[in-house]
Amino acid sequence: MPELQLPVGVSLHSAQSPQAIAEILAERVAEYLRLRLAEAPEATLVVSGGSTPLPFFRALRDKPLEWARIKIALADERWVLESDPASNAALVKRELLKDAAAEARFVLFNVSDKDAADAVSELEADATGLTFPVDVLVLGMGTDGHTASLFPDAPELACAMEPSGEQRVMVMTPPSQAHQRVTLTLPVLAQARFKVLHLKGHDKIATLARAAEAPDDWSAMPIRAFLQAGLNIYWSP
Repeated sequence: MPELQLPVGVSLHSAQSPQAIAEILAERVAEYLRLRLAEAPEATLVVSGGSTPLPFFRALRDKPLEWARIKIALADERWVLESDPASNAALVKRELLKDAAAEARFVLFNVSDKDAADAVSELEADATGLTFPVDVLVLGMGTDGHTASLFPDAPELACAMEPSGEQRVMVMTPPSQAHQRVTLTLPVLAQARFKVLHLKGHDKIATLARAAEAPDDWSAMPIRAFLQAGLNIYWSP
C-alpha cells in the first residue's frame, strides 16, 4: 500500500481480503443503523453499484435489523431500464434486498424510456421519498477519481458539486461513459451522518493517494470533495 497522507479526521480501515473488509463494514453499518433506529422512526442507507460492494451487500442483508424501518436508495444510477445488465437498481434488488433485508423499502430513481434530461422533475420527486440528511452513505470510487456519478468530464459537474445548490438529483452526461447518469448531488451526499468510501484493489488505493495530494482540486478528481473529517475508508487488496 502506498503511503497515504489523509486529511485529519479521515480514518482508514483495511483487511486482507474483500470478504473480510465487507464483514467488518457490514457490522459497522448495521451497528450505526441500530443506533439511528433507537432514536428515529426510520433510517436511510444509500449505497453504490458496481462489483466492489457485492460482498458487503451479502454480509449486510442477513444482519438482524428492523429492516421494515430502513429505506435503501442508490447514490447514482445509469439511465437504463432494470432489464439492462448495467442497472444498479437490478443489482441492489438481486444482491441486497434479499433474506432479512427484503423487508426494507427501496427508494428508486424511476428510469423511463424518455431522455433523462426530460425527467428531472420526476427524479426530484423520487428523492422526496428519502429522509434527509441520509443516515449512512456508502460510496465507491473509480480510478479517474469519480464517485457516485460525479465524473470529472461531466459538463454538469460544477453545478452538481455546488455546496449551496438546491438540487438533490442531477442528470450527468460524461462523454467517457456509455450511458447518461443520474446522481445525488454533493450537498446531499456530503451531509450524510456516517460516510463510507469502500475500495478494493491496489489501483484504487493509488488513486486515493493521488487524490489526497491536492484535496482542494475536486474538478480533476471529484472524490477530493469527500476527503473531509468524518469520512471512513474501508479497503482491501
